[in-house]
Amino acid sequence: MTIALAILLSALAMTAIVGVRYLLTSGAFALATRVKHPGLYAGLDRQMGKEVRWSLASAAIYGVPAGVVAWGWQNLGWTRIYTEAAAYPLWYLPVSVLLYLFAHDTWFYWTHRWMHVPKWFRIAHAVHHASRPPTAWAAMSFHPIEALTGALVIPALVFLIPIHIAALGTVLAIMTIMGVTNHMGWEMFPRFMTRGPLGAWLITASHHQRHHEQYGCNFGLYFRFWDRLCGTDKGLGDFARSHGRRVPGAAAGRDAGRAA
Repeated sequence: MTIALAILLSALAMTAIVGVRYLLTSGAFALATRVKHPGLYAGLDRQMGKEVRWSLASAAIYGVPAGVVAWGWQNLGWTRIYTEAAAYPLWYLPVSVLLYLFAHDTWFYWTHRWMHVPKWFRIAHAVHHASRPPTAWAAMSFHPIEALTGALVIPALVFLIPIHIAALGTVLAIMTIMGVTNHMGWEMFPRFMTRGPLGAWLITASHHQRHHEQYGCNFGLYFRFWDRLCGTDKGLGDFARSHGRRVPGAAAGRDAGRAA
């Protein structure tokens, strides 16, 4: 097998993994929404179809650099991913996860703000905000330009910051779950967490909902650090406003989402 073919197969495999991961995770939380809030996505079938199509296209864009890096790691020793837990102190395992999350959050915050510059919003980010209100299927519903900005960060970090393969899996799991749950239209975490001291620094669906209501605020992904530092944190959103006072939300909820 030639090197080019091996890299191509690795990229295709990673694309399939990203796509299946998206379908399973978004599907699971969409099902949970159907059980917890029946009818919340009523009338949004066409929108959700578009979200799935954009997301699967994004999966290919995420899969290519991931596949190239995975091949290089396995065959040429690229990256600083390690498999022996004893290679670094055990305390470094959670530290490396936090380092990756903070670095990813920093990249996401500033590229996300850039995407809200009117020119780039019209060109690319409008695809994501076309979901009104967003659903669990909207997590990866990106224009290819926006998908590319998100696809490069983790593959770049593995060349810079040492991380155990299991810790990297943890980072990817957190990224996937938070990406989906932040868009599903209701808060799964208890009030004492979202409204308490922990919620003052962590982003959940309630915080990201405000971004989809007002656009020019709440740009972070995991943490509220950059939003607070830069004065773009506008607190928690109002699900009732986006979906209507009646949950499940029907026409009134959709109208409120469009107005937002």
